Amino acid sequence: MALSKSASITAKGGAITWVSSRDYQKNMVNVADPGRLIQQSYYAGKLLDRTSAGQNPNWSPWAWNPIQGGGVGSWAAASEFRREDMTLYSETTPKLWDMPDEKGQALMRQWVSHEHLIPNAVVVQCEFVSLRDKKDFWGGTITNPQEVPACYFTRNFATVKSYLGSGRCRKESHPPGPLWGKTKPPRKALACFDGVAHGIAVFSPSSTQHWNFGPHSNGLSDDPTAGPCMHVAPIDRANLALRSTYRYRYWLVVGVESLIESSLEILWARYADERVVATEP
Repeated sequence: MALSKSASITAKGGAITWVSSRDYQKNMVNVADPGRLIQQSYYAGKLLDRTSAGQNPNWSPWAWNPIQGGGVGSWAAASEFRREDMTLYSETTPKLWDMPDEKGQALMRQWVSHEHLIPNAVVVQCEFVSLRDKKDFWGGTITNPQEVPACYFTRNFATVKSYLGSGRCRKESHPPGPLWGKTKPPRKALACFDGVAHGIAVFSPSSTQHWNFGPHSNGLSDDPTAGPCMHVAPIDRANLALRSTYRYRYWLVVGVESLIESSLEILWARYADERVVATEP
């Protein structure tokens, strides 16, 4: 399982920009704009109309939404990116999604490594540190949905299945959006397959809500820079305090359906009880 093909990852906030496998050597990740990729994305505070300050009218009103890859029309850059033994580490100051080039008062750290004895799976550890000012625009702490994480795949991975355990799957469907579809996979895993035999699954045991999923636009393009894509986002709900830390892990699994199923069985046995760790000073 390959994760990156170039140093451009540092220019995209340390987000995951490439996933491929021995049998599918093209990029499975849609990288058409900073809101795509496989990346950290968080929400806090109240919805605000800031169009007079340059907020994109398509995303107004909007909450405080720091994005690892960048905001509308601008990419974030990883301030640190290095390999530590067999782990890729990045550290990023995110940008706010709804603004053309505004940094979020936050820090995102990420560790990516292969899962032990599962060569077709990687584990991604995410850490988010909120550094908001006490009197910023968005106000105090309220409950918001958190994407754990936000994933965008190429549009050809159009067959979506929830993994139910014991080799059983449930096919999920939704017309092209957004709005996205919603489903609650009982084993906290959702897989997307192309029309041949290749697939990519997301396992996020920290998710607590219905997942968002579905296609954007029509067609079955395998172009990672195309507008059409497939979206998957496990969801948690959390109160992100002005000064707080939020940590969780998720797994990406690639392969044919039977291989993905067997790998998800192992991951469920190991990590089914894992949850978000949130702390305040």
